[in-house]
Amino acid sequence: MSFFDRNRKDLLDKGYDPSRLPPGQYLTDRFPVLHVGDVPEYEPGEWNLTVTGLVDQPFTIDLDELKAMPSVTLTFDIHCVTKWSKFDTTWTGVRVRDLLERAGVQPSGTHVVEHAEFGYTTNLPLADITTDEAIVAYAFEGEDIDDIHGGPVRIVVPHLYFWKSAKWVRALEVTAADQAGFWERNGYHMYGDPFREQRHWGDSQRSLEVVRVR
Repeated sequence: MSFFDRNRKDLLDKGYDPSRLPPGQYLTDRFPVLHVGDVPEYEPGEWNLTVTGLVDQPFTIDLDELKAMPSVTLTFDIHCVTKWSKFDTTWTGVRVRDLLERAGVQPSGTHVVEHAEFGYTTNLPLADITTDEAIVAYAFEGEDIDDIHGGPVRIVVPHLYFWKSAKWVRALEVTAADQAGFWERNGYHMYGDPFREQRHWGDSQRSLEVVRVR
C-alpha cells in the first residue's frame, strides 16, 4: 500500500469524510513552511496594505486600522500544491470584499493581483477573492500569524491551492484581465482548483463532480 493510500485509509479510521481531501493530496497535522525569498521583518507600524487598480477610491490601511474593521473567525481546510492538506484551520481577519467595497471596484474589474514582499504576485478572479471565506487574515488559531507563515498579514482563499493566498501581502490590485503571477509565469496553473488537480499549465479541467467520486 502506498503512502497516499495509507493516508486516505487513516482518514476513514479517524472518522473524516474522505471527500474533504482533494486528489493527489495527503493529510498532515503539521504546517509546512514554503515560500519564495526571505522572511521579511517589520518594525512596529511599518506594515500596511494598499487597495489599488480599477477602483474609484484607492486607499492604504495599516494594521491597527485593519483590525478595527468588522472581522470574522472562520475554520476551513487548506491545500498546498506540494500535496499536503491541513484540516480545520482557524483564521481571523477581514473579508477581502469589504476592503474592495470600500474602494469601489469599477465595472471593468474582473481579476485581482495580490502583491507581496520581494515582488511576489499571484492572480485570481474577482469572484474567487470576494467569497465569504476569502479574508485578509491577521490571526491563526487565535494568535498572531507567525512570520514564517505570512505574518503579520496574509491572504487566505481556502478553496484554491494555497499559493493563491499570498504571505506578507502589501497590495490588492484590481485588473481588467487575468495576469500571471510569479508561480503562474513559472508553470503553475492560472486558477489552481485542488479538487481538479490544477497544479500546472495544461492540467485537467475535469468537472468537480467527476473528481470527487474518485
